[in-house]
Amino acid sequence: MRRFKKYYVILLLYVDDMLIVETDLQKINMLKKELSLKLAMKDLGETKQILGMRIIRDRNSLRLTQEEYLKKVIKRFNMLDAKPVSTPIAAHFQLLVEQSLETENELMYMDKVPYASAVGSLMYAMVCTRPDIAHGVGVVSSVGNQ
Repeated sequence: MRRFKKYYVILLLYVDDMLIVETDLQKINMLKKELSLKLAMKDLGETKQILGMRIIRDRNSLRLTQEEYLKKVIKRFNMLDAKPVSTPIAAHFQLLVEQSLETENELMYMDKVPYASAVGSLMYAMVCTRPDIAHGVGVVSSVGNQ
């Protein structure tokens, strides 16, 4: 974030992607001009997507969605036939050690399941746009830590 005399311009940078946020287009252009003196830059115009998040603007609001990201996650982890629910997991639900895998076949099967990667993908969605799944992600991420 850069503080000028009476306003802030927020600059988000991730590897080679940059997003500049300010309500005044003139101030954005001023910062881009200043940065272009020191960096090789290409202006791609108004941002529609960044880091798997789609940006939706209208006259009075700005919204983020990860619908496409989540569709890819569902497909990647072979969950296309899963049934959607309004509440991901009941508040009193617990995974217990007694429910752990026991047989050699169960253990061999689970070695092929990218469980940590699936939980990590859900954590990314939870942190960015889906706080409603925080409890469920917390429960499944604590498996094995009991």
